[in-house]
Amino acid sequence: MPVSPAYRPDPKLPDLGPDFADPVAAADFPQTILRYRNDRAAASVGLDGLTDAEWIAHFGRFQPLPGNIPNPLAQRYHGHQFRVYNPDLGDGRGFTFAQMREAGSDRLLDLGTKGSGQTPWSRTADGRLTLKGGMREVLATAMLEALGVPTSKTFSLIETGEHLQRNDEPSPTRSAVLVRLSHSHIRFGTFQRQAFLERPDNIARLVDYVIATYYPEVDNAENRTAAMLSMVVENAAKMVACWMAAGFVHGVLNTDNMNVTGESFDYGPYRFLPRNDPNFVAAYFDQQGLYSFGRQAEAVYWNLQTLGGALSAVAEPDDLIGALNEFPDGYRAELRAAMLRRLGLKPKSQDHDTALVNAAFQALAAGGEPLRWEPFFFDWFCADEARAMSGPRAEIYNERQFANFRTLLAHTEPDRPERLQAAYFQRTEPQELLIDEIEALWAAIAERDDWGPFNAKLAAIEEARLAYSL
Repeated sequence: MPVSPAYRPDPKLPDLGPDFADPVAAADFPQTILRYRNDRAAASVGLDGLTDAEWIAHFGRFQPLPGNIPNPLAQRYHGHQFRVYNPDLGDGRGFTFAQMREAGSDRLLDLGTKGSGQTPWSRTADGRLTLKGGMREVLATAMLEALGVPTSKTFSLIETGEHLQRNDEPSPTRSAVLVRLSHSHIRFGTFQRQAFLERPDNIARLVDYVIATYYPEVDNAENRTAAMLSMVVENAAKMVACWMAAGFVHGVLNTDNMNVTGESFDYGPYRFLPRNDPNFVAAYFDQQGLYSFGRQAEAVYWNLQTLGGALSAVAEPDDLIGALNEFPDGYRAELRAAMLRRLGLKPKSQDHDTALVNAAFQALAAGGEPLRWEPFFFDWFCADEARAMSGPRAEIYNERQFANFRTLLAHTEPDRPERLQAAYFQRTEPQELLIDEIEALWAAIAERDDWGPFNAKLAAIEEARLAYSL
């Protein structure tokens, strides 16, 4: 392939060695039908110039990218799944394929896969991904990015021509291989595995890798490991706060689904809230509501504590506890900031902003069944009361339960109110991504192989992203 000057390969993961990953080969798929390519994400790593044939060769057949990882690496990790420790994990249907520097910055980004075939960590599974699962992940990452959530980006989706048997969807069902672009695939469970194996030398090595690769600013800190944990805590607090402001429920907040750079990834049974409900769960098997919407911050904090436990083999517990104790205040600050961003407002004061955020959640609850989550933020974006009170939900907003929210909102300053001139905000309804719509998009594909509604939805989400980010 002709190499773009913006393509800067920098494979670091192989340096960690065989204790952390295994060389694997991708499955030889019967077909490779390109269903989605993210050229905007590809441009960020200098790969947007690939022809479709080259794209399929690299992301469907997994021919190595120039100067990059010569053999895909399936990472080794453990994890708590619904708070039960599982030492039989690892990349069972994926691998890290390449690493490169982001154009315009020095961030190292990974290309990782999902559905690329069996690995030593597949156990009895087939190592595959359903096309429906891949389609859902494309939608999730696009919507989350539009709403300002730190997330992996779906880079590629290729249908692979196999027929899969699954218990949670009609089978046989179509198969796919997905590639995601993410800042890191080093998980909390990567540290947990080395702690379980009683390898403090490998924990120290992993700490050095994470600091050098992702957090060089703490390299000279007196307590480097605790300083690294503090950065992980900060980014995890931001991530979950952004989920809450977006009305997003990840669904499976296990320690192998959390990485050290604070990007959410690996979207299985996710959901976006139809309306405010702290008990809303995304996964049908989460019968205790452990990862419900209202408990996500608690779940992330618990996971951070398990990471701290693994790090205690190489750092003083008191230093690690100090870093972990930063989470509650950090989360509250990040939630204020995330809610202000969703409402298109500039910060005013901590007291006022806290009261406004509380009033917003109370108003969402008071709106009950008729008030959906996303339209609330859409209507009140940039504190444009005239727009909200002339829209389809004006009758709801006239109720006394909204008085406190409206009073507090009147004392705010909009952030870049010119964004309201975008065509997106001339509409009466925002883009949402509720489960019924996702099922309808899949039905068009499953029944008629009609990708038109799916592509139209992505275009509509992109319009929203551009409107919010102007």
